Amino acid sequence: MFNIRSLTVGIVATNCYLVWNKATREGVLIDPGDEAERICSAIAEERVNLKAILLTHGHFDHILVAEELKEKYDVPLYASKDEKEMLENPQWNLSGMDEGVTITDYIPVQDGDKLELLGKEWQVIATPGHTKGSVSYFVPGDVPYLFSGDTLFYESYGRTDLYGGSEAEIKKSIKEKLFCLPDETLVYPGHEEATTIANEKQYNPVNFMR
Repeated sequence: MFNIRSLTVGIVATNCYLVWNKATREGVLIDPGDEAERICSAIAEERVNLKAILLTHGHFDHILVAEELKEKYDVPLYASKDEKEMLENPQWNLSGMDEGVTITDYIPVQDGDKLELLGKEWQVIATPGHTKGSVSYFVPGDVPYLFSGDTLFYESYGRTDLYGGSEAEIKKSIKEKLFCLPDETLVYPGHEEATTIANEKQYNPVNFMR
């Protein structure tokens, strides 16, 4: 039902995802971390009618052009209510090294929320650990999708040594929230290649964390 185009953007190779309904061409953008012109070109090339922007967390490499694109396309921006401090503080979101990014105009979401987007139900899953307010977005269906941000990677997981990070929390998020999803779920992480829940349940090193 969906087409998914991954754009690797910015200085730390962040995955920005353009997701759209094949039939209606309505789309959402996930984690626009940089390179606004390139993202806009992709939206135009795919003839996508953008309806929303979703943020998985507040680090600079996932949010740098979110406000710019929100204004350009006049669409709502969604982010976790628990990421307020991160989004509003350039020092903590690590954008202070440049001009600094502050995001205050967004729709707050929390664990268990359901968003109606692209003709499907998107479930918000709170997955703290990488940051306090990290969330993942799960789309159930015949082919389930998970956009995991920097929580779950291909045979790896997000760092926990930055502001708001917690090794114990990320372990709990992955094992108790994400590994409960269907094995066939396609996982689209914030960096590197895609994976599946089945693969991560077998090979992810979080399985060996005490």
